[in-house]
Amino acid sequence: MGNSYAGQLKSARFEEALHNSIEASLRCSNVVPRPIFSQLYLDPDQHPFSSADVKPKVEDLDKDLVHRYTQNGSLDFSNNLTVNEMEDDEDDEDMSDSNSPPIPYSQKPAPEGSCTTDGFCQAGKDLRLVSLCMEQIDIPAGFLLVGAKSPNLPEHILVCAVDKRFLPDDHGKNALLGFSGNCIGCGERGFRYFTEFSNHINLKLTTQPKKQKHLKYYLVRSSQGVLSKGPLICWKECRSRQSSTTCHSIKPNSSVSSTVTPENGTTNGYKSGFIQTDAANGNSSHGGKSSASSSTPARPGNYSLSPRPSFASGDQATMFISGPPKKRHRGWYPGSPIPQPGLVVPIPTVRPLSRTESLLSTPVPQTPLTGILQPRPIPAGETVIVPENLLSNSGVRPVILIGYGTLPYFYGNVGDIVVSPLLVNCYKIPQLENKDLEQLGLTGSQLLSVENMILLTIQYLVRLGQHQSRALAESMLTTSEFLKEISYELITGKVSFLASHFKTTSLGDDLDKLLDKMQQRRGDSVVTPFNGDLNEYVSPQEAAAMSPTQNLDLGNETFQIYQPQLTVARKLLSQVCAIADSGSQSLDLGHFSKVDFIIIVPRSEVLVQQTLQRIRQSGVLVDLGLEENGTAYQRAEKYVVRLDNEIQTKFEVFMRRVKQNPYTLFVLVHDNSHVELTSVMSGSLSHGEPGHGLADRVINGREVLEAFNLLVLQVTSCPYTLQTQQSRISTSNEVHWMQLDSTEDVSCEEKLYFGLNEYSKSLQWGITSPLLRCDETFEKMVNTLLERYPRLHSMVVRCYLLIQQYSEALMALTTVASLRDHSTPETLNIMDDLLSCPGKNRSGRGHMLILRVPSVQLAMLAKERLQEVRDKLGLQYRFEVVLGNPASELSVAAHFVARLKTWRGNEAEEWVPRTYQDLEGLPCIVILTGKDPLGETFPRSLKYCDLRLIDSSYLTRTALEQEMGLACCYVSKEVIRGPTAALDLSGKEQERAAASENDTEELLIDLERPQSNSSAVTGTSGSIMENGVSSSSTADKSQKPPPTPSFRSPVPSAGLDEGLSAGPAGPGEPLKQECDSLGPPLASSTTAKPSPSSSGPGALPWPGPPGRAGRPPQAALPPVVILSKAAYSLLGARRGGKLPAAAALLPHPDVAWASPLRPPPPAHAGPEEQSLYYRRWTAARPHHADHGNPPDPASGARACHPRRLLLSGPPQVGKTGSYLQFLRLLFRMLIRLLEVDVYDEAEINTDHSESSEVSQSEGEPWPDIESFSKMPFDVSVHDPKYSSMSLVYTEKLAGVKQEAIKEPKAEEPRKRETMSMMLTKYAAYNTFHHCEQCQQYMDFTSAPQMSDSTLHAFTFSSSMLGEEVQLYFIIPKSKESHFVFSKQGKHLESMRLPLVSDKNLNVVKSPIFTPSSGRHEHGLLNLFHAMEGISHLHLLVVKEYEMPLYRKYWPNHIMLVLPGMFNNAGVGAARFLIKELSYHNLELERNRLEELGVKRQCVWPFIVVMDDSCVLWNIHSVQEQTSQPMETGVSSKNVSLKSVLQHMEATPKIVHYAILGIQKWSSRLTSRSLKVPFSRCHVHDFILLNIDLTQNVQYDFNRYFCEDVDFNLRTNSSGLLICRFNNFSLMKKHVQVGGQRDFIIKPKIMVSESMAPILPLQYVCAPDSEHTLLAAPAQFLLEKFLQHASYKLFPKAIRNFRSPVLAIDCYLNIGPEVAVCYVSSRPHSSNANCEGVCFGGLLLYLCDSFVGADLLKKFKFLKGATLCVICQDRSSLRQTIVRLELEDEWQFRLRDEFQTANSSDDKPLYFLTGRHV
Repeated sequence: MGNSYAGQLKSARFEEALHNSIEASLRCSNVVPRPIFSQLYLDPDQHPFSSADVKPKVEDLDKDLVHRYTQNGSLDFSNNLTVNEMEDDEDDEDMSDSNSPPIPYSQKPAPEGSCTTDGFCQAGKDLRLVSLCMEQIDIPAGFLLVGAKSPNLPEHILVCAVDKRFLPDDHGKNALLGFSGNCIGCGERGFRYFTEFSNHINLKLTTQPKKQKHLKYYLVRSSQGVLSKGPLICWKECRSRQSSTTCHSIKPNSSVSSTVTPENGTTNGYKSGFIQTDAANGNSSHGGKSSASSSTPARPGNYSLSPRPSFASGDQATMFISGPPKKRHRGWYPGSPIPQPGLVVPIPTVRPLSRTESLLSTPVPQTPLTGILQPRPIPAGETVIVPENLLSNSGVRPVILIGYGTLPYFYGNVGDIVVSPLLVNCYKIPQLENKDLEQLGLTGSQLLSVENMILLTIQYLVRLGQHQSRALAESMLTTSEFLKEISYELITGKVSFLASHFKTTSLGDDLDKLLDKMQQRRGDSVVTPFNGDLNEYVSPQEAAAMSPTQNLDLGNETFQIYQPQLTVARKLLSQVCAIADSGSQSLDLGHFSKVDFIIIVPRSEVLVQQTLQRIRQSGVLVDLGLEENGTAYQRAEKYVVRLDNEIQTKFEVFMRRVKQNPYTLFVLVHDNSHVELTSVMSGSLSHGEPGHGLADRVINGREVLEAFNLLVLQVTSCPYTLQTQQSRISTSNEVHWMQLDSTEDVSCEEKLYFGLNEYSKSLQWGITSPLLRCDETFEKMVNTLLERYPRLHSMVVRCYLLIQQYSEALMALTTVASLRDHSTPETLNIMDDLLSCPGKNRSGRGHMLILRVPSVQLAMLAKERLQEVRDKLGLQYRFEVVLGNPASELSVAAHFVARLKTWRGNEAEEWVPRTYQDLEGLPCIVILTGKDPLGETFPRSLKYCDLRLIDSSYLTRTALEQEMGLACCYVSKEVIRGPTAALDLSGKEQERAAASENDTEELLIDLERPQSNSSAVTGTSGSIMENGVSSSSTADKSQKPPPTPSFRSPVPSAGLDEGLSAGPAGPGEPLKQECDSLGPPLASSTTAKPSPSSSGPGALPWPGPPGRAGRPPQAALPPVVILSKAAYSLLGARRGGKLPAAAALLPHPDVAWASPLRPPPPAHAGPEEQSLYYRRWTAARPHHADHGNPPDPASGARACHPRRLLLSGPPQVGKTGSYLQFLRLLFRMLIRLLEVDVYDEAEINTDHSESSEVSQSEGEPWPDIESFSKMPFDVSVHDPKYSSMSLVYTEKLAGVKQEAIKEPKAEEPRKRETMSMMLTKYAAYNTFHHCEQCQQYMDFTSAPQMSDSTLHAFTFSSSMLGEEVQLYFIIPKSKESHFVFSKQGKHLESMRLPLVSDKNLNVVKSPIFTPSSGRHEHGLLNLFHAMEGISHLHLLVVKEYEMPLYRKYWPNHIMLVLPGMFNNAGVGAARFLIKELSYHNLELERNRLEELGVKRQCVWPFIVVMDDSCVLWNIHSVQEQTSQPMETGVSSKNVSLKSVLQHMEATPKIVHYAILGIQKWSSRLTSRSLKVPFSRCHVHDFILLNIDLTQNVQYDFNRYFCEDVDFNLRTNSSGLLICRFNNFSLMKKHVQVGGQRDFIIKPKIMVSESMAPILPLQYVCAPDSEHTLLAAPAQFLLEKFLQHASYKLFPKAIRNFRSPVLAIDCYLNIGPEVAVCYVSSRPHSSNANCEGVCFGGLLLYLCDSFVGADLLKKFKFLKGATLCVICQDRSSLRQTIVRLELEDEWQFRLRDEFQTANSSDDKPLYFLTGRHV
């Protein structure tokens, strides 16, 4: 137990002290002594340690204990009863029936749901000979019918079929060892162990089951065919039997220790339950160890319907309390083990005997007796004779609980006693791992022994008083059981004494007569419905006709989604995405295009209607496209299903929809999923309970688990029952409502959630009218009554008292003022408020009061009684009494419905209230019944929640939180922040207070009397955060009403706590707390000064309205909750900021603690930590739906359903709105997943394009080489991605006037236009797409796939690079057929190429190369659908450092890995190497095929090079022109990449084209642009490249930008043909990651993190300067610099297209305001006509030997034109200047030399600028 003291107590001494304590407790007649446990371990008043205190002498301790506890000094059993008295008092003692069975020996509980009735098998079939004697029983050959004896049914023989080989012969010999038998009841065969068989036939043995002991007779048929008892079975050890009364002996297992504790854990009102014996029998022993036994009065019984062991049920099985009560006792250490009952003994359904006693009965204390002989000690192992007349004399059956030590032999009528291991089993703590012990802060040596724990428990139980034992007994019953118990008490008339007690008033008058007298005095008139006092009367007709003022302030009518709900909806959505992305293939979001749903709710008609209302108001059905606008209202009912018998058909329809719509994602929402989560398997126990196992059947059904298009969302405010060791929900799939700290800044939200935590914290506010209260006066009355009526369930007593309290309060407030003193102040104030509020104005609105009465019968009684009292007092038009029964709809009187309709304004004629929210403003008492509150929302007019009936039966965390959930709501934030406002009593209130002090007749009793609540006036300690209040927040509000008039608007009301305005409280002023002495002088006024560190909370008033505005009484505060004492002590203020005590309770009745020893729940824990705690420390009970969730055999982990989510949030926080919003977001996301953002930009530079002189006729599928080659090449770039690039000079361009272009900022890239398009079946996809068809293609499911691909080096020499290049191929096994390997199969020789003449319709000939960088997830590299699933050769070209990532995501793709030297290179390098490699491969293939007789020119010379963002391909055609004078339309159709490539590859004379491409898609495509089917112009992004023709044209491998424009211009100048197919277009996806944009330029050596961004002009510097050097490639810096430096480099060419910059052999982007004239230096190249052009500048970039001085001298330059010469290093720069004779015409200065800002290691580029002379 973790106390260091424990180790210092010698075990034997400790036990001795315990024994003394227990004996003293038993003997003590007056004072209940302190428990030894508290004394030794928990003494709170520990003195400071002195040396003597460290190790007290145990002998002294013993003496002290003996002295303290044996006050009367003798072994006096004076509290026990004589046999006669016990018989006389049988009625009072009815706890069990005389045939109550021995507790089973077996450790194994009966399977949940099985029958456990003696004489019946577990399947519920009768086995008794008397029932079966006339039956024809078929048994297999070799089997005999034998009779078994059950110790519980001595008068009956049970019929069994046993294999005769296992029975002895006549001499008692030759029986085979073992057993083989069948059950003749249910027919179950093949029982191979007698233990198993004895369990099945319910023998319930106290000893080891043995066939020799229990199979007694052969059964024979008489001549009449009657089966009857035959001869004895002669076992070897069989003794000759005498008559059945002869004593026989049993020897219980002596290895098990023994102690005895009172049955049912209760002392039944007297100190001990020792058996009454004489000395001769001596059958109660203290054999050196403790033995006690409890009595079981003999009484037949027939009533129990309990689905779990009923501890107090009086039937064939009896349950024992094992350990301390669930409600923590003061003397019980908070973290100590609370063992669970070790055995589950379900109760049988039917008993033939009648009974008159209830399940629970607590005897009345008896008068002391004298002359009882003491039991004498018996040495261990000695025999104890059970006297023959024990049962008949005592009327009880002792239960001996095995504890510690050796049991004696019991001899005689051993059937009259019960020996049970139940107690000791409770302490069998599973072996805890060391890490668990560490977590508990314990070492193994500190754990108490089982024996000591048993002794402590007995000591604890012995001192339980009557109330505690009763509470303990009641808390052992499940909700269903205690409701049946109450029902039984009401049906059998047990309550008649109690009812008659309440027939008179507290003053002694006959209540009914008094009410009748008042009714006669009143006559026909009734109290005015509203706008008048209680003494104003009108006729019923007038009352019914009175119409209130209209008020349309109905906030609950509009459906809004607030920010927290949206946040949670998004969390749910992201969790669904996480499931889809997990790679477990359990959810493929790309598969679905629609969302559908069904909501399953518990059996509550109001909840169904409330959910329907939310669905209708939210418009979700229309938003999801499920219903049309007009029909959605009616059709909503299809989407909400109640968990009752109708669910089967509705759910089958739903599952049919799921199966028939595989492309719809269905969401099954299981709302309030913690309710009735019982297993289908335990169904036979339910005995017609309507909801039993239904949720399990639906949620955990195979169909639901296997449907790939069905998500299950379980929604609950109490998730604990779903968070056990067997949970089916993965921890990662839990979504919790965000933790709201009420003190944080919530300026965006007008309203804040006020829940259980806030109620607990509000007790620290120090206001005199707490929101959480306990009615002490009521509790005292209850205790008095409970003593008087011990055999009734406490809830019955409480309910009758509560009805009387409210009835008398009604009378006290209307007619009999003398009854005021007999109502508790709480009750009187509530009724005063309820009655007086409607009378204050014309609106007639008032408050709602909830009375929570779980028992339906009691609730109906309460409704009838209160209605009767109300009507006789003439208040039937003042307030309504509504029965809130989950099983039925709301019923409200017609005149109240009319009033509600007036307030609502525009309701239809037939409108009736269907939800509690519909009762907004109606003065009413709602008697809420049913096992649990089921999540119904209450209106804002709810002001009081009376939970005084929620007592010891509700001591689980879920039960308490559910009940408190009734009051949880949203309030304006002033409420949580503003309790600091000081009270300002207006004069009127002071007058009223003064009057009430003097006027004893009309005494004003109000809520503030602290007698009602021990914590009415609390201190003001605690920090601001702890209190949830802050003094500064309301200081500026002065006297204004709250700033949210639409919320709860103030009115005056009866109590002192209303009508008070909140004034400011400055930090220096004292806070005036409400003066309690204003009422009866019960407490003095208190004042508190707030210190700067802590805010002193003041009183929190119900605000009053300004004047008679007639505003509705909408309280600014949350409802007031009145609790029973038990609940209040658990939910009351936290100690030291920890969780309320309720958090340590068992979380739910359907779960059990996994270990009695466990750490306390973590304080300050969020929902995630709590979930982990409960998943570690709780287990589902056998009847729980999760109990059958099997662990994975391999890992031992439980199987979590991958598509199941849990949404948990506090009650009434807005979960319904949140999950409806989630459905919307999910639908939007699915649509977005089916959509793609593609670039949608019109072509640029169309006005300066070359007109095609020679045009081909429309509609031709392919270009004609003859006419096409005559077309001029259009050098202008039309691709919109190059809109901010330098224009390419043409003669047409010279005539265009250029407007000023604003210089773009380097940091802000231009936002390009996109359009959302639906993906089609021909799209290219990224890694996030999963579907059945392309699963093999992607194939990243199998882990060993990585090893299935092999790495191959491939080396070739490149003249451009001037060295050998080594590339690596990664080739998956499945793709090896595309390659040629050497004979040994090791060396890669070449990649196979087809022939030009191949005509296969299912093949694309060209290998497809896709360079990709930074897009391993987002690159569109899945071409399966785009290629229509045909085999194709696709190679990913990746950088060496990115290869592992690409290989992980695309294991089935061929990779071409670039050498490491290109890791920082741009896209030019990739394209250069693709082309070089492809040409080298072409040569290899030509050589290989030539040997096979194929001509070299017949090998296919084309490759496809395409970007990783190409997503869709389209074909366009011009529609026929209609008669209307509109522009001809363009029809577009999505086609596959396969069809586009096959069409292009089929071009006639294709080998004469260098590059083929298609145009970029745009929504602005017009028929004009399609008039020309083929253009000779630039092509980009997706090209068919002839590597043979372009052998001598290279990509510039240095380039990062515009490498394709540069390459196109080179190709064209070489006289080669570039053809663009205009009837095809390419859509490019806007991919937001990867590509070049990931290059962030940073200093090589970081000085500080917060450096200013580096501007492009800083990318270059003077050589050898102190400039900041940058960590970026030189070429990248140069290209970026040139884009932004045109003003500095080429001032003469700015916006002067007549004088472009001459660029020799290169195209570089030098900014959009400059035109570049591209000229090739190669001989025979075709160049632009430059005659008459004066150039504004000259750009020489890495010139080769083709550029000479003569070439440059052909061109003319403007005066002042500038030159820029760029070289690899300084020496080549100087050589170039000299070689080209540049100094003849250009002037250079020393300061005009620059370098890129790299360090010398990074090889900077150098350039020199000069001016033309």
